[in-house]
Formats: sequence, C-alpha cells, structure tokens
Amino acid sequence: MRSFTLSTKWTALFVLFTALCCLFTPTVTVKHELFKTCDQAGFCKRNRAFADSASATGWETPYKIAPESLSWKNGQLQGTILKTINKNGETVRLLITISFLESGSARVTIDEEKRQKGEIDLRHNSKARKERYNEAESWAIVGGLELSKTAVEFRDAATSTVKYGPDGKFEAVITYAPFGIDFKRDSATQIKFNDRGMLNVEHWRPKIDKPEPEKKEGEEAPAPEVQTGEDESTWWDESFGGSTDSKPKGPESVGLDITFPGYAHVYGIPEHAGPLSLKETRGGSGNHEEPYRLYNADVFEYIMDSPMTLYGAIPFMQAHSKDSTVGVFWLNAAETWIDIIKQKEAHNPLSLGIGSRIDTKTHWFSESGLIDVFVFLGPTPKDVTKAYGELTGYTQLPQEFAIAYHQCRWNYNTDEDVKDVDRKMSKHQIPYDVIWLDIEYTHEKEYFTWDPLQFPDPIGMLKQLDKSERKLVAIIDPHIKNNGYHIVEDLKKKDLAVHNKDGNIYEGWCWPGSSHWIDCFSPAAIKWWVSLFKYDTFKGTMHNLFIWNDMNEPSVFNGPETTMPKDNLHYGNWEHRDVHNINGMTFHNATYQALLERKKGEIRRPFVLTRSFYAGSQRLGAMWTGDNQASWDHLAAAFPMVLNNGIAGYPFAGADVGGFFGNPEKDLLTRWYQAGAFYPFFRGHAHIDTRRREPYLAGEPYTGIITRALRLRYALLPAWYTAFHEASVDGTPIIRPQYFEYPGDEAGFAIDDQFFVGSTGLLAKPVVKEGADSVDIYLPDEEIYYDYFDYQKYSGRGSKTISAPLEKIPLLMQGGHIIPRKDRPRRSSGLMKWDPYTLVIALNKEGSAKGELYVDDGETFDYQSGAYIHRSFEFKDGVLASMDIGKKGKLTDKYLKTMKGVRVERIIIVGAPKEWEGKKSVKTGKGEAGLEFHGEEGGKASWAVVRNPGVAIGENWKIEF
Repeated sequence: MRSFTLSTKWTALFVLFTALCCLFTPTVTVKHELFKTCDQAGFCKRNRAFADSASATGWETPYKIAPESLSWKNGQLQGTILKTINKNGETVRLLITISFLESGSARVTIDEEKRQKGEIDLRHNSKARKERYNEAESWAIVGGLELSKTAVEFRDAATSTVKYGPDGKFEAVITYAPFGIDFKRDSATQIKFNDRGMLNVEHWRPKIDKPEPEKKEGEEAPAPEVQTGEDESTWWDESFGGSTDSKPKGPESVGLDITFPGYAHVYGIPEHAGPLSLKETRGGSGNHEEPYRLYNADVFEYIMDSPMTLYGAIPFMQAHSKDSTVGVFWLNAAETWIDIIKQKEAHNPLSLGIGSRIDTKTHWFSESGLIDVFVFLGPTPKDVTKAYGELTGYTQLPQEFAIAYHQCRWNYNTDEDVKDVDRKMSKHQIPYDVIWLDIEYTHEKEYFTWDPLQFPDPIGMLKQLDKSERKLVAIIDPHIKNNGYHIVEDLKKKDLAVHNKDGNIYEGWCWPGSSHWIDCFSPAAIKWWVSLFKYDTFKGTMHNLFIWNDMNEPSVFNGPETTMPKDNLHYGNWEHRDVHNINGMTFHNATYQALLERKKGEIRRPFVLTRSFYAGSQRLGAMWTGDNQASWDHLAAAFPMVLNNGIAGYPFAGADVGGFFGNPEKDLLTRWYQAGAFYPFFRGHAHIDTRRREPYLAGEPYTGIITRALRLRYALLPAWYTAFHEASVDGTPIIRPQYFEYPGDEAGFAIDDQFFVGSTGLLAKPVVKEGADSVDIYLPDEEIYYDYFDYQKYSGRGSKTISAPLEKIPLLMQGGHIIPRKDRPRRSSGLMKWDPYTLVIALNKEGSAKGELYVDDGETFDYQSGAYIHRSFEFKDGVLASMDIGKKGKLTDKYLKTMKGVRVERIIIVGAPKEWEGKKSVKTGKGEAGLEFHGEEGGKASWAVVRNPGVAIGENWKIEF
C-alpha cells in the first residue's frame, strides 16, 4: 500500500481550507473524487455485471436446492443450495436456513459450508479470520428470534411451502430449481427472492499466481491477456485514491434480488440526502445512475438528491402500496449497494396497459459476510416498524432535556464564553436546555482533558448551568492523539486499538494529527473506555455533562475514502471490511455504557449523540444528519432524511439548525428554527468560521419570531415526550409521513414535506422555500382541521392554501385529538417539571376527541418499575374523562405522591358547540369551574376555555359540560 504522512501543519491547513470554503463559497459541492462510484468498487461492478447477465434472454441461475438435503424442525427449514461454478457441472455447497419467527417475521440466511483446515492460504494477511463474518447479529439484534411454534411445512417434488404468522395468513413457497422464495400474505405474493436470478455468492477459491509471460531479448512485450471469463482484476487487491486494499480472502461478495410485486413506492435505507420515496437507480428521467450506497463515511459538504453514501447505514426498506406495507432487513455490516428499478407489469397480454401494476425490483449486494435477510409482511406500516423494532430494539426513551433545544457551535471559546451565552439566553428569555462544546475545549485535542487557559474552571461553568437545570455536552471522538499522553499510552499498553493488516497498531490522521483508534468491538476496550468517564478520572465533569460522539465512521483524513483501510483488523481478527458499517455503533455503545457507570449509585439515562450509526443505534441515543449547508435546499432536504430515519427505526434524529457551513441570511435562519422545532432532535450548530448566530443576535423581528418557535417546542414538550414514549415501546416514528398515517391514500405516498407529530393529530408543514408566504397542505380525509394558533377551520380532502408570513408556522390540529401542553414560559425544561398542564381539545365532526399523556421523572430508569403516569383522555357526549392506562409497579405509589400537586390549569375546547353559548360553568366532580365561550368569527372555529378545573394530572376524573 502506498502511504504518506501528514504533519500538524497539514492539519492546520486542512482546517483553514474548510474555513475558506465555508466563508467564501456560496454553494459548495462534495469532492466526488474522494469517493468510489460503483464502477470503481470491484464487487459492485461485478454484481451489476452479473445482474446484466441475469437479465439476458436464456439466463439460468446457477443456484438450486438439493431437495434431499431439506429438514424441518421447530419452525426452521434447513438445507443445501448447490451452486454450479463451471461447464463441467462442478458445484459449491451453500447452507440455507429459513427461520419462521413467533413474531410473524421470517429470516433467510445463506452461507458457505465451513472450510476445512488448510483449505485457505491467507498469504497476504495471516491474521485475518478465514470464515465469513457472522457476528453482525450480536450487535444489531436484541430479541424477537424465538422460533414459531405454529408454523407448518408441506413439501412436494418441486417446492416446500410453509404457513406461518398470525392465523397462518403468511406463506413462504420455496422453489428448488431454480432457487427462489415467494412470501405471501392471504395467498397473494408480497415479496420475491431471486425472482430475476441475481443470487450471487462469490465462493472461496484459492489464489493462483499466473506467471508473467517471458519477454525474450529483442522481442516486443507480449500483448496483455484478453479477459474472457469473469473480471478478476479486483479479486485479490484493489487500488483507489493512492491506497491499495489487499484482499487475502479474495472475492466474497453476496448479492440477491428482492422484488416487491405491485408496490410502486419504497422507503428507508438511510442515510441519503434525497426524497422519502426512493428513486430508481439505473437511469431514466429524474432518476439516479448509481445504486444507493451504504458505507459510513465523512462526506464533506454533501449534496442533495443523491444516492451516495453518508454517515450512517440502516439496510432496512419498506415497500408500500394501497393499504399494504411490507419490509426487508438486510443484516450485513459490510459496504452495501442497492439498485432499484420500477417496471410496469400488465395483468394480461391483452390489457394494453389498462389495469397494469408497478413492481419495484431491488438488487442488494455487499462486499463480504453472509446473506442474512429478515422479511416483514405487515400489512400496515406500524406492523412493519414494530416487527423490525422487536429485532433491533426500540428507540431509547431519553431524558426530557434531550428533546428540548440544544445550543451548539464549533466552538464556544472559553468557559466564560459559555457562561456569557447562558446569561444572555436567560436575559432575553429564550429557552434552551443544553450548550455544547466541540473539540477546541480540550488541551491540544487530547480527549478527557480541558484546555487550562481557555477552560480553567469547568466545574464552575457546570454549576452555573445547573442552577437553571441546564446541561453541557462535550465532544469525544474515537481517534486518540498519538503524542505520549497518558490515555494513548494506556491504549497502546493494553493493546486496545485497531490494528493494521500486519497486526501492528494502526496509525492514521484526524484532528489531533497522528492518531490511534480505540477498537470498541473488544469487550476489554469497552471496559477500559467506561473507566475513563468516572468523575474522579475525567476531572472537571459533573452529573450535568453529557457526550457527543463525532467522526466515528471512522473518519480518517489520510485514509481511503476518508476512512479506515478495509484490511485493518479488529477484535477477533475480523477485517474492517466485514464490520465497517457497525463500527460507529460500537463506539456509541461504549460511550453509552460509560455514562451509565460514572458514579456508583447514580444511574441516569445517558445522552450520547452520534454521527455514524447502524441498525440498533436507536437504542443508544440521538443522531444528526451531519455537515449540512446554510441553504434553502438543505433546509428542505432535512425532513425527508429525518422521516426516512424514523421509518427505519431511528426516529431520534435532526439536522443542524441554520446549516453547519455558511452564514444563513436572517429569513433562512428564522424559517430553520421554525422547522427545527419539529425535529425530534433539535439543535442549532455552526462551523468554527461562521458568524455567531445565537438567537438573541438576530435582532428584531427575527429574535422574537425565533423565540416564539422555541417556546412552541417547550409548550408541546408533554406531547413530544408522549410520542417518544410510544416510539420506545412499539417503534412508531415520532414524526410520521403521510403514508404511515393514511396507508390507503395514494395521493400521500410520496409526500415528504409535511408530517404528523406522534399521535397528537398535529399536522405540520414548516416553510422551507425562500420567499414563500403561504404553503399548500394536503388533507388526507374529510375531518375538520383547525389552525393551531388562531383556530381557522379547514376541511375537505385535498390541498389547502395556508397563509404563512415569516412569523407564522403552518400547523394544524386534526379534529378528534386532545393535545397536552405546558404554557408557562421557562428558561429550561427542568424548571417546567412541576408546572400545571393545559389540555387542548380539538373536536371532530362528531364532537368527540381522544388523547394521551405519558409522564415520568424525565431522568432516571425508575419508570421501568412503575414510576410514571400514563393517562388516556376522552371527550364524548359532553364529558371529558381522564383514565389510567399504565401498569402498576413497585414505585408507582411513591411517584404518584410526588406528582399529587401537579394539576390541570386550563382546558381549551376548539370547535365548541354553539349551544354552550351563555353557559357559565362546568361540573368538576363535587364542584364547578367557570366556562368562557367564544363564537365563530371569520371562518375561525368557536372555542371555549375552562380555567382551574381543580383536577390533578395523575388522577381519574370527569368534567361534565
């Protein structure tokens, strides 16, 4: 491998270059030459070529099941697939296991038979593991693997059929030759494996060194050998960007085509900057030429509407058609590409296109590892996300402060700077919960240290924040500065770093210059990492300091594609190529574990932000969409990205408000805060060389408008926290795309610029276009919708124009919902803890409404022992009732005592019936409370308000109107 070294001077120049780009380039684009196209990735090019061969007339897939090998036991079908590898009929044996799970999901794994000792000569890397990587499950899967007790199998000469799932409505038909699987629901095919014959398992083969042709003196060099069979040029090594990747195991990619018959829309496979409904990838008007790529990388200044890789990878896809959703999860941690094509299929040859359907045909291929695919047959979007969450875990229920507003930039310069920002936010009555520190707080980029000149008193800084229940988040990255400081010396002494292909500690370059990377696949490394966060070890930290993990793809400035060489070695001697997309999650996990154990007896829910992620990262904390730009198109792109993350099981997501690169003009900054108020993770962040843009610096009217957007977020924190709770128990996204809530409404399947917030009935469409003073919101039904702010009424299915001057956020309340709020403005969410509630009742056409509220201490894990309130509210026939829907635990009574004084101070009924006019009171148990009625005016709904009804939030009660 050709290598080069960098100096600290180079690092400084790199930072200066990024700053200049940020300051002087109004529109920046990704440096494409740093990242591979499919043609530059050997296995991608081979699998696409294989797909082209499979599409040719007369193609016969070389894979078939040996029927005599099949065995069925306890919900699992096992057998052997024979792959014919040459014209002589020689075959390679592959093991297939099809598992039918108690949850109703199915799993298909295909692996090579175990290789015999001495069968492999890893001459270029004697330390690498010989078998295919098979440990992705241990990181991604946490449950849901119990085999079905009711699945039954039937077999004939050509197929094996398994009935499984709820009431036996699911069916898998396994065809022996050519090999394929049809997954059916209610007898209709929903998903097909190997329908187009693109199954491809590049089997192990020995490397045969071909002798160089002799050149006799006086003769010209012989012409290069003409390639007649497979392209072997990238089997054993591959070069890109001045680096050479050795491949001691040779070609070992896996590929499979997965077809969704009758499904025109597919979603998911984050992270990509593009629309919610994924585009085709093999050309055509408005489509992509490249496949969607999943290969976690530090993509500097990423562009819009692109299938190229970004920071995270979740290989989970949903397909949706009218009233039906299905999904697949491709469990593979290696670099993965996905092609998508959509073809119109006529029902019969005489239909002339009338009654035809669209089939979405996908092709998945990964560089190494197994074929390991889970199948979810729905039929609803919620069924699919729930089944996926049973496997990979539901999203973390975070501390309540984590879903409030975070103030960040690279960098706050000193501890006095932090305290000054904190004071000014309070002075201007702008709520926020967290202030953040980027890398400059450290002593010369040495993590677990503080710069002694700029941050001489971190404890004093933290104590000031704590007075207002505010927190500090500090960045800690996986690269450890290689300069002899005690952390790196301990890392080397204990041999806990990633190794290079020769088995020596790997050295690369990142922010500190020369660096080593902790290997968090190692249990010993995790244990060591946990020890570094103890309060008496990480000096200057307190209970209100939390952590941000950046650069964990991993980002390596002088590495191939700005990341680590694929032939590096991790714990267990697995190559980095095998585990790359999981790497970021392992570091995130280690930091999560560390925050659990900072002090004996002090167990709070961790908050750890990550940039790189994989399936399962949702269990550990929030993510953000990386280094976006201060532009309107990046503002617009954030919602489709966050929505796709949500339906892929990772809803705690957001984008840098204001854009990381560049200086947003004030209208853009203001609109971005209005949009950010609807990100599940809500943080303002900016590059080191951007102008300061704390909200109080914007000036009027901008500061006032931004403050109102922030206060809206804080007022609705009870509704947001309830939505987070729902996501934590069943995987339902926190902000939900139109198709998720209305799966039968085809007009909404591609809408990705408006969304519902939890189960609240709030329908939001923040302004994301420059100069817009109105938006068109699509209403999916005939229900009444009310403007959140002035109760203007809208009804009738279809598009409605809503006025949206700069000070206005387009936000509607769908009739039939009850929304919990806290209306008293405070400096932070922690200071709202004992505040009373307001219930907003938006009546539907029938004059009824329902809603929920979930409350706990917002901090500890006591809710797992019953320390929470979970209430259902219902307004029906003139009666508002509060009912307990929680489960009692050992801490329930104790918690309810602490909440006894928390009351409902106001009830607002929007769409109040006209007959209430003149009514002065309502009955509340043994007493009465006053009622104010306001009639309809200028298209605005009538509304009524009840003040101080004298009911507690944690008790059962009824109010009669």
